[in-house]
Amino acid sequence: MTPRSLFLAALALCSLAGPLPADAQQAGKVARIGLLSPFSPSDTALWHQAFLQGLRDLGWVEGKNIGIEYRYAEGRNDRVPALAADLVRLKVDVIVTAVTNDSLAAKDATRTIPIVMAAAGDPVVTGLVESLARPGGNITGLSQMNPELVGKRLELLRDIVPRLSRVAVFWNPEDRISVLSWKEIQLPAQRLGIQLHSLEVRSPNDFDSAFKDAARAHAGALAIMPNPVFVTNLKRLADTAIKNRLPSMFHLREFADSGGLVAYGVDRSDLFRRAATYVDKILKGAKPADLPVEQPTRFELVINAKTAKALGLTIPQSVLIRANQVIQ
Repeated sequence: MTPRSLFLAALALCSLAGPLPADAQQAGKVARIGLLSPFSPSDTALWHQAFLQGLRDLGWVEGKNIGIEYRYAEGRNDRVPALAADLVRLKVDVIVTAVTNDSLAAKDATRTIPIVMAAAGDPVVTGLVESLARPGGNITGLSQMNPELVGKRLELLRDIVPRLSRVAVFWNPEDRISVLSWKEIQLPAQRLGIQLHSLEVRSPNDFDSAFKDAARAHAGALAIMPNPVFVTNLKRLADTAIKNRLPSMFHLREFADSGGLVAYGVDRSDLFRRAATYVDKILKGAKPADLPVEQPTRFELVINAKTAKALGLTIPQSVLIRANQVIQ
């Protein structure tokens, strides 16, 4: 067989074999992924497991063809910029962020390394991307943006708590998404005839005084706006709310798992799993600017029946039938 015939035969075999696995495509290179989080490892365990499983489903295995640099701010927003800068110094191939704060820090740290957001708030309003369809720059990924959810959480509290007229709201004025959520809750509160009592919480040191203020205001329930300081203290918040006999609502199912009364929001594990598809495309040559930002498709309503009983509440059947899970 001539050399040309040998070449053509080998080419034919390659075409029949189909696409090469991710590690073969990278010609033995181990891709480095920076995983940046404003939370703690325990807070994000399920989300990061979903992300890693998403990568494995696409042929990327940690310790084989990818290496992951984990950076956690432990709920301290002031630590996030330095952690982002550290990943840039390491020259990782892509940075994966969790929410808005760390995404903004990563954007400030680099305009060249691709950034994949797993669950950012409103990436357009906060200036992370130019538009959802055409992100521009070096950032893309998924958004957990759904302004209607804030109103639906308030409606759930009203349906669960008899004659609810006043709700204490924990929010962090130093967090853009927390501020945005505080603004978005105003209109549904007016529509439902519920008065909001604003309580600014910047750190765990503010928790006790905020709960005392809520009691003085005779709030009938507690709504907590998104912010890492709350995510890293879910059990403390849930326990203190029960102690103060305050029915409480947050956007993460982990809050209900920790003893909070109700959690309603996006399935964040699903968002992290889907973030793996962005990393896969980028490592194979795609540009973030060409990958549209996706919005959530799966939502979770989780109710803690044990907490409801402790608070002397009976969850209406109309609410129970909508729940994805009722914790007994």
